[in-house]
Amino acid sequence: MIRDLLEKINELASREAATSVTRVTVWLGALSHISPEHFAEHFRNETVGSLAEGAELTVETSSDINHPQAQAILLRSIDIAEV
Repeated sequence: MIRDLLEKINELASREAATSVTRVTVWLGALSHISPEHFAEHFRNETVGSLAEGAELTVETSSDINHPQAQAILLRSIDIAEV
């Protein structure tokens, strides 16, 4: 899941000719089965060598198990640095 998310981040950043990603905001569904801390650890490991390495990470969580995307991890936004 995190690799797919990173692929999406890199795609969005490349479209904007970004030199780096400075902030990433994600949303964890109530049934995504990952804590914000565990997600952050995996995110930091997976971003090494990517445009998102060192990006500030904001993790929003949901407690609504009935939400249509309760099992999802969603990319909310990214902030980029441009040339």
